[in-house]
Amino acid sequence: MKNLFYLTCFLFIQSLPINAQELTVKYTEDKIEIDGLPDDKAWQNAEIASDFWQWRPTDTVQAVKQTEFKALFDKEHIYILIKAYTKEKKFTVYNLERDFETKSADYIQLIFDTFNDASNAFKFQTNHLGLKGDMLLSTSGSLGGRGMNSSWDAIWEVESKLYDDSYIAEVKIPFNQLYFINGSKSWRFNIYRSDTQSLEHSSWAKIPQEQRIGDLGFMGKMNFEKPLGESKKPVSFIPYINGSIGKDFSQEKKLNNFDYGLDIKIPIGNSINVDLTLNPDFSQVEVDDQLVNLSQWELRLPEKRQFFTQNSDLFTDFGQERDAEPFFSRRIGISKDYEGNTVENKIINGIRLSGKLNDNLRIGLLNVLTEENKSLGIPQNNNTLFTIRNKVFARSNYSFFFINRENTKDYDFIENQKKFNRVLGFEYNLASKDGEWKGRTFFHKSFTPEENDKNTSFGMRLSRNTRKHYISMGGSYVGDDFRSDLGYYRRYGFIKLTPFYQYRIYPKNNDKILNYELQNYTALVYRPNKNQKFEGRWFISSFKIKYRDVSEIEVKQNIRKDYLYFDFDPTRTKGSVPLPANNFYSYTDYEMAYSSPDKDLFNFRTEIQVGDFFNGKKFSLNNEFKFRVQPYFNTSLKINYDSIELPEPYNSKDIWLISPKFQFTFNKKTFWTTYVQYTNQSENLGINSRLQWRFAPLSDLYLVYNDNYFTTGSIEPQFRSINLKLTYWINI
Repeated sequence: MKNLFYLTCFLFIQSLPINAQELTVKYTEDKIEIDGLPDDKAWQNAEIASDFWQWRPTDTVQAVKQTEFKALFDKEHIYILIKAYTKEKKFTVYNLERDFETKSADYIQLIFDTFNDASNAFKFQTNHLGLKGDMLLSTSGSLGGRGMNSSWDAIWEVESKLYDDSYIAEVKIPFNQLYFINGSKSWRFNIYRSDTQSLEHSSWAKIPQEQRIGDLGFMGKMNFEKPLGESKKPVSFIPYINGSIGKDFSQEKKLNNFDYGLDIKIPIGNSINVDLTLNPDFSQVEVDDQLVNLSQWELRLPEKRQFFTQNSDLFTDFGQERDAEPFFSRRIGISKDYEGNTVENKIINGIRLSGKLNDNLRIGLLNVLTEENKSLGIPQNNNTLFTIRNKVFARSNYSFFFINRENTKDYDFIENQKKFNRVLGFEYNLASKDGEWKGRTFFHKSFTPEENDKNTSFGMRLSRNTRKHYISMGGSYVGDDFRSDLGYYRRYGFIKLTPFYQYRIYPKNNDKILNYELQNYTALVYRPNKNQKFEGRWFISSFKIKYRDVSEIEVKQNIRKDYLYFDFDPTRTKGSVPLPANNFYSYTDYEMAYSSPDKDLFNFRTEIQVGDFFNGKKFSLNNEFKFRVQPYFNTSLKINYDSIELPEPYNSKDIWLISPKFQFTFNKKTFWTTYVQYTNQSENLGINSRLQWRFAPLSDLYLVYNDNYFTTGSIEPQFRSINLKLTYWINI
C-alpha cells in the first residue's frame, strides 16, 4: 500500500502543467488596423515578450533568430503583433491554401489553451505572406491518437509585411470564434516558429527536444489586465446546393441530380456546440489515395468528411489504433449489398454535440441516420456514439463511451444477429507534466441480440520518453465474440503484445546531423481459441540518421512469421491459386530509404525493399518526386513498383502504382488540384480535378470533375461526373 501511495503521489506531481513565460495583455479602446504595420497608437504601450528558446537543432540555447510579440484585447477581439527576425528573404512556402503545409516551411503558430487544462487548445498559424491556418489540438496526439484537427475553421484576420531584417504578422481573432470561461483572467499560451534559413525551430515557452513542438504541457501564460467578458458564439447556417451530371458506363445510365442540404451550428452556453446536418453531401471532399495492399488485412483509410472530423478527438480517440478501435466513422455511410460489394449508404441527417460541461468534464454525442435500400439488402440504421471525458490532475483523463448501431425497424432480409450492435467502454489516459510518462488502459464490452461470453476487449500501454531513451510496452485482447460494427478491427479473438525501444544519439559540434536513432519494434500475436494458438511475430529493427535540413536516411530489417488461417493470394489476382491456409510462413526482408530536404524546390523520397515474401521473393521500389514554383504551383509523382515472385502454382505479379498530382494556388482564395491514380492491382485508373473559390469567409464554390476507367486489357470508361457545389456561411 505504501508503494501504491508513493506511485499515486508521483503521478499527481508529474501531471502538473509547466508554465514558464508570462505576459500581461493590456486592454485597449483604441482602433487597431490589421495591416502588418506596428505604428498603431495602441501598440506603443503594449508589453513586449521575447527570449525564444530553440527546440531544434538543440534545446539548450536561446534562438539565434529571435522573435518578439505583443498582445492586446478589447471587448470583442484579441490582437497579436509578432516580429520575426530573419537572416535573409529566402522563405519556404508550398502553396497559398488555408491550413497550409508547415513541414520544413517558414511559419508562426499561436496556441491558446483557453480553459487552462493542458488538454485542448486552439491553434492559428501564419507566415511572411499572411496565410491562414486554424486547427484544434488535443492531448490525444501525445497519447497515441491523432491529436490535431485541421477541418475546424474560424473567421479571423491577419496581414504580414516584409522588412529588411524581419517580417511582422498582425493578427486579430474575435472572441466569438473561441470557447473560454466567462470572466477569464488568464490563458495558457505559446508561440512556435520555424525558420528554414537558419534551420531553426523555436518557441516562447521552452520545450524539450524529445517532445513534440506542439505539446500542450509546455506553455507560457498570458494574463489579462481585466477579466474577459462572456464567450458569445453566433448561430451559423451553412446551406449548400449541388448540381451534378454524369454517366455510369457499366450500367449505361445517365445521371442528372440536384441536391441541397443544410448544416447548422448552435452554441449552448459558452463551451458547448450543437452541429446539425440535413441531407449532407461530400462531393467536394478530396478523393482517397489508392494503395497497394499486399497484406491479409483491410486497409484503413483516413476520414476526410468535415462533419465527422470536427472535434474528432472526443469521438475517435478510443482503444488501440488498427487492432482495437471501437469507433471508426468511415463505417457510417457505407454498407454491403446482397453480393458483399461495398456500396454507398446515403446519410439522411446527423447531429453532433460537443463541448465542456465544466472546467474538467467534456461531453460528446454523435447521431447519424442512414438511408435504407431494400433492393440491395441495406437496412436503415441509427448510428450513435455518446461519450463523457473527465480531466484528472492536470493532463490526464478518464472517459466512458456508448456506441449503438441499430436497425430502425424490422427487415425480413436481416438476420437476427445483425439487428443491432452495442459497445460500452471505459478508458484512462495518463500524461505527465513533462511528457516523460504517457499511457492508456481500456476496457470494452459488446452486446448483440444473441448471447455470448467472449465479448470483451481490453488493453494497456505505458511509455517513458527521455532525451535518449523511448521505451513502451503495450498489450491488447479482443474476444472471439466481441464485435463493433462501427469500429475497425483487423481480426477478432486475439492477444497482442507490442514492446518498443528507441535510443537517440545527439552528436556534439556537428552542424549537419541532428541525431541518430536506433529502434526495435516487436509484435507477438496469439489466438487462444484457435487450434493453432500462435499466429505470428514481427521484429522490426532500424537505424535512422536525421539531418538538420530535415533530410533522412534509414535502414531497416523486418523479420516476420505468419500463420494463415485462410487461403490468401497477396497479389489479389482473379482466378489465381492462393497460398494454402493452416501453414506458417517465415520471411525476412531489408529496406533502405532516403528523403531529401522538403524545403528544396525539387525533393524526393526513395525506398528500396528486397527479401523473402511468404514462400517466395519480393522486390519493391517506392518513389515520390516533388517540384514546386512557390507559392503558386506544386506537382508530385508517386511511382511504386512491387515484384512478387512465388513458386508454382502460385501467382507471381509485377504491381504498379502511378499517381501524379498537380496543384495550382492562384491566390489566397482560388485553388485548383488535379489528382490522377492508376494501379494494376485493382485495374483502375481514376482522375479527380477540383477547383475551389472561397468567395466569402468560410463560403466556397466548388467545381469537381471525376473520371474512372477499367484497365483490364484495354481502357474502358466506368464512371464520369461533374459537380458544381455552392456553400455559404451565414452567422446570426
